Amino acid sequence: MSAPNIGSGPGAITPDGCAVDFYALLPPGEEAEIVHAGIPDGASVIELGCGTGRILRRLAELGHPVVGVDESAEMLAHAVDVDTVESPIETLDLPRRFDAVLMASTLVNTPDPALRHALLGTARRHVAGGGQVVIQRHSPSWFDTVGPSTVEREGIRYTVGEVRRDGPLLTTTVGYDVGTRRWTHTFTTRLVTDEELADVLRHAGFGDIEWLSDDRTWLAAPAT
Repeated sequence: MSAPNIGSGPGAITPDGCAVDFYALLPPGEEAEIVHAGIPDGASVIELGCGTGRILRRLAELGHPVVGVDESAEMLAHAVDVDTVESPIETLDLPRRFDAVLMASTLVNTPDPALRHALLGTARRHVAGGGQVVIQRHSPSWFDTVGPSTVEREGIRYTVGEVRRDGPLLTTTVGYDVGTRRWTHTFTTRLVTDEELADVLRHAGFGDIEWLSDDRTWLAAPAT
């Protein structure tokens, strides 16, 4: 059984261990551009687990109507410039459907198979005809190679601590240092192979995978 996710540091911490103040500091990154390149121009997007709206904000700038969903009111307080819904992902059932459902933040790597099934079920409920799900995952090679390390990007120091492996499960603690502030996130994630991913997507009502990045961390699959 995997250990619960735990976070520490200044400010609010979400139930899954994420530090709200840290995520509010993160720069836009390249995620929105990857998503934008994989969906039609102007496609409507709903992001499941949108956090502070970092990806959605950039997608809106790129011309996409967007809606974000998160269970954390503290996270959504930083996303007031986009439309949001406060709700657990697995129970979400909106009357509206979208051209693309986005599941970033490696949600698909949850160690709980039942939760993975529920997340993909929510994604399928909210895809319009001809639409698709867009997913970010940890690549299988990452599970083999990740280990203690420190790297600094854009003023943030990321420190990966001890890595514990138990079959397909991997547990570690990542530290985030910004100036004098420090946050940590201890989490467990599960390897999902290409074959397993194709199988769970098929059972959820999606078709063949299209890889959106060379490292196979980003993919899209059409609703069937």
